[in-house]
Amino acid sequence: MRFVIIGAGAVGGVVAGRLAGAGAAVALVARGAHLEAIRRDGLVLREAGGDSRHHLPAFATPAEVDWRAGDVAVLAVKSNSTESLLTRLPRDTPVVCLQNGVANERAALRLFPDVYGVCVMLPSAHLEPGVVVAQCAPIPGILDIGRIPGGVDPRAEAIAAHLVEAGFVCEARPDIMRRKYTKLLMNLGNAVEALCGRSEAADELAALLRAEGEAVLRAAGIDYASAAEDRERRGDLLRLVPVAGQERGGGSTWQSLARATGEVEADYLNGEIVLLGRLHDTPAPANEAARRLVIEAAARGAAPGSMPAAQLRAAVDGSAGR
Repeated sequence: MRFVIIGAGAVGGVVAGRLAGAGAAVALVARGAHLEAIRRDGLVLREAGGDSRHHLPAFATPAEVDWRAGDVAVLAVKSNSTESLLTRLPRDTPVVCLQNGVANERAALRLFPDVYGVCVMLPSAHLEPGVVVAQCAPIPGILDIGRIPGGVDPRAEAIAAHLVEAGFVCEARPDIMRRKYTKLLMNLGNAVEALCGRSEAADELAALLRAEGEAVLRAAGIDYASAAEDRERRGDLLRLVPVAGQERGGGSTWQSLARATGEVEADYLNGEIVLLGRLHDTPAPANEAARRLVIEAAARGAAPGSMPAAQLRAAVDGSAGR
């Protein structure tokens, strides 16, 4: 089994470095300055215990990959890039969605018979070309996997075994989408963190977005793991630690603003709740306001944390008619 990791950023890069360090066969698809740095100097995985450098085959597009029998395509891009990449993969390749959100698996199933979802709990960062940072130790993350739409098969078990060998906590679970919907609820606060940073007022806004998301999922009849189940799964496994003297800045949306990428995946996080709300006659105005504002912030190159929480609260309240 070779893991072709498409999107060697914070999550994909850490998983790639860990797998390669454990002896697994790994290839990467990356772009821009990050790809150039990997080809020149290798992928640097920065962890609390020190750096490791991995010289791996790296390609600019899936079309350039020397696809072979036994390869597994691991999507680790933001959800807004998924559909365009899927059309470039060999149609007999198993696809693993190592991504937040819940739309990627459905998009993959349109084209591929063997699709797997991963519930990603992996605090990590990618802020400079060629370097990814694992921000938890000694366990870098929890990466439970399952077959889509449900169940467990030998391939899921084999992938889980590789991830465990690489140091992750991982179980093959038959109800992986139930776990991913819980992670979606958690990710609704990404927009708040990116726009406003961390504060009590920001936490209150994130809780409001989650409560609205839970109401929408109930209206849609979508099951998700309870907060208690999620706490039990996490336990005290994920322990944030400074790496090279640096504290964690923020999550994936925060990092998109920090790198000035010009785009974020809010359409597939807050926007998923907005979509489901429209489909099931349960408006989600707070998530719509947060979705719109963080996309606008990314488009104009705003720095993370540059919007006062009171300003976001006013927009959310105004959208909700409060």
